[in-house]
Amino acid sequence: MSNLSDARTPRQLADAFVYALADLEPSVATTLGLRPGDDRMPDYSPAAHQARAELGRSVLARLEELDDAGSAAHSEIESRCARLLRDRISVELEVYESGEHLRVLRNIASPVHSARSLFLLMPTATEEDWAVIARRLAKFNQSYASLQETLEEGRRRGIFSAPRQVETIIGQLGEWTGGETSWFHDFVSSGPEPLAGELQRAADDAAAAVERMRRYLQQTYLPAAEGTPDAAGRERYLLSTRRWMGASIDPEEVYAWGWAEYQRIDGQMRELAEQIRPGCTPVETMRWLDEHGRRVEGVDEVQTWLQRMMDTAIDELDGTHFDIAEPIRTVEAMIAPAGSAAAPYYTRPAVDFSRPGRTWLPTLGRTVFPVYDLVSTWYHEGVPGHHLQLAQWAYKSEDLSLFQTTIGSSSGTTEGWALYAERLMDELGYLDAEERMGYLDAQMMRAIRVVIDLGMHLQLRIPQDSPIAPGETWTPQRAEEFFAAHSGRPADFIASEIVRYLGWPGQAISYKLGERAWLNGRDAARRAHGDSFDLKQWHMKALSLGALGLDDLEETLAQL
Repeated sequence: MSNLSDARTPRQLADAFVYALADLEPSVATTLGLRPGDDRMPDYSPAAHQARAELGRSVLARLEELDDAGSAAHSEIESRCARLLRDRISVELEVYESGEHLRVLRNIASPVHSARSLFLLMPTATEEDWAVIARRLAKFNQSYASLQETLEEGRRRGIFSAPRQVETIIGQLGEWTGGETSWFHDFVSSGPEPLAGELQRAADDAAAAVERMRRYLQQTYLPAAEGTPDAAGRERYLLSTRRWMGASIDPEEVYAWGWAEYQRIDGQMRELAEQIRPGCTPVETMRWLDEHGRRVEGVDEVQTWLQRMMDTAIDELDGTHFDIAEPIRTVEAMIAPAGSAAAPYYTRPAVDFSRPGRTWLPTLGRTVFPVYDLVSTWYHEGVPGHHLQLAQWAYKSEDLSLFQTTIGSSSGTTEGWALYAERLMDELGYLDAEERMGYLDAQMMRAIRVVIDLGMHLQLRIPQDSPIAPGETWTPQRAEEFFAAHSGRPADFIASEIVRYLGWPGQAISYKLGERAWLNGRDAARRAHGDSFDLKQWHMKALSLGALGLDDLEETLAQL
């Protein structure tokens, strides 16, 4: 159903919204696998943003009509879908009306990156698949031109992305085209011979578009953005947290809780470091593990190793702690393209599983990969983390709605589950001492994110019991120093993370707050059921809920 007026229930309306959005946004269609053969590039122009806002207003109006008619009372599933739909569209309209769509440059998940990433989601099995790629790639310049329109509208209105984000993207774009061949030429090199000329010309045009964007950002946009602060400030930050988590927060409560979590994890890390390397700090222990711990050597080898790890997790968890349907059992380990941000990530499967879920490892030029900091991360990105949740949603999409199992999701529920998945594997005894140090390091990173993300954007005071700069106001420099003093991550990763937090306010805290909601919900359900509590049953019910904002998640989990 694609006609909003034909919808008779919230779930029908939600699905009609997804299909209408796919008509407007090629990235939605390709990500979800809704329009095979779609060769359109995304339109990032002001007119496109306005069209999406108008669609959202139309959906809300129709939802009000359904509410007046009593349709939302049909079932709890319908009511839950209506709440989610209203919340997600309403907050996106607030974001649009505030002008946030005019400052979309950040070092990760910006339109600059999304336009390229779209090609990694496209099928490449047949000559016709490559013909679609060639047609789409030939339109790459249109997408960047539309983005430049929006950036120029922001420049006219005095709304800019911060220079730190712009400078980072300029560097990333240079990596895309700065080698002997561009990323686009490398990508099309495996295409079929009959299309080689067409693909080559399209790659030429796309690489030229990247160079034009890089020059525009460097010569025109960056000078105009000079003086734009990194910090979002309280009003923008609270709007952003609602956008990424589906929840309103008390910043002071969350900041104090985050600091307590940092202290708790720091104590655990010190105890474990003493077991692994007596007399050494956690960071010293992790530096030793970098050199002397178990490792995988070679990019192809680490890809194979990660694939085997996820396949093994599926085999061992299926039937014991989860019931994993056959389509979900396929997940692919991939190497991220050059010029990506430092953090690993996951891309969801197509709704019909024609494209599997995939985990992505940015190598940052490395060829040696210590195991201790990979294991917990791949439980997070793959199984039982993002892949198990998002693929289960795809599997259950007909029972819920396409909206609830795809674009209606927010970071708190998904990243919270992935962080819960890491903890679950620790609880189940899957981690040896080295791997557990990596797990705690990942937990420490997420706790530090809460502290420094809030601290930098709201310019809060560093607690008096901090080992670094007590009583000072958080700055990016202090945040990077604090992070480095408590993390086993390399310096380039930490620097990339600081830029990420500054450009994506409120998203970084969603991991720990989401995990808190999942753990509180599980504990409440366990108390309610007592000795009859079945963890596998709870997991499968929880993973079959679809998307929820954090304001709803904890209460719903407690009732399962």
